[in-house]
Amino acid sequence: MITAPDLDVRRANDRLHTKIDWLDSRHSFSFGHHYDPENTHFGMLMVNNDDIVRPGAGFDTHPHRDMEIVTWVLRGSLVHQDSTGHSGVIYPGLAQRMSAGTGILHSEKNDSWRHSGATGAYATEHDEPVRFVQMWVLPDEPGVDPGYEQLEIDDELLSGGLVPVASGMNAYADHSAVRIRNKYAAMHVARMQPARPVALPDAPFLHVFVARGEAVLEGAGHLAEGDAVRITGGGGRQITTASGAEIIVWEMHATLGRS
Repeated sequence: MITAPDLDVRRANDRLHTKIDWLDSRHSFSFGHHYDPENTHFGMLMVNNDDIVRPGAGFDTHPHRDMEIVTWVLRGSLVHQDSTGHSGVIYPGLAQRMSAGTGILHSEKNDSWRHSGATGAYATEHDEPVRFVQMWVLPDEPGVDPGYEQLEIDDELLSGGLVPVASGMNAYADHSAVRIRNKYAAMHVARMQPARPVALPDAPFLHVFVARGEAVLEGAGHLAEGDAVRITGGGGRQITTASGAEIIVWEMHATLGRS
């Protein structure tokens, strides 16, 4: 029996919200002290956090284990350091993946700093909030060695179409920017251009997140910044924008507990 595709639209303002003095974070799924048993994941995607971190602040060193973590910066820049010796600055157009594996410690801070001027006062050298989306999927197998990978893909995004950013699927083995250890999942980004439709992948599960701007998705209608659509059994639909938009699309061929 053929069933109709299901499009579940999740509006930006309905997301779970954490706001403290240095962090404004919107969670698409249960996270931290926010728990909803009906909203723990979609497909293979367990975390889709939309974070804004003020200058001079960030996440201090903390642990992760058995998780594939992809970070995508939308504005500003983010400093990464981890216990495997990797460090660097992540900025828009740079794909980054961290495999927590058997255990890793890392920190993420806004890449802002101040220096003392001739008068002894502190002057701002870089003073911009950093906004980034961090996404988690489980690896195919637990207990792998921790790892880190990053790659600049800014030029590829100029096409306006979907660009594979992170994937463990064989279909994108020669195209994805960074590899994740999940053979059922791939993350794409499109910096959409006005009046140029983008066709979504054909997959059992799609998570479409409007990271910047506004778009119109076939069958779902208008989507504002921060809106998301969880699509089950409805790949191949077109999404358009009138004024430009950046979308993050997770293509998934399994869901947690079933493949």
